[in-house]
Amino acid sequence: MTPLPKRKVSKGRRDRRRTHDSLKARNLVACPNCGEMRLPHHVCPSCGFYKGREVMEVERE
Repeated sequence: MTPLPKRKVSKGRRDRRRTHDSLKARNLVACPNCGEMRLPHHVCPSCGFYKGREVMEVERE
């Protein structure tokens, strides 16, 4: 026989264990150059600026 739990896990204990399983919203900030939303401490994907200077070229359509 395989091992089985001795007692039923209560709803409270089960739910307390799962408190950290939810997804969290990403922290987005507005780019000071173009105004698009981007991740903090990352190069803006729409304009290529970081800390007030252009660090990568973005192809314009």
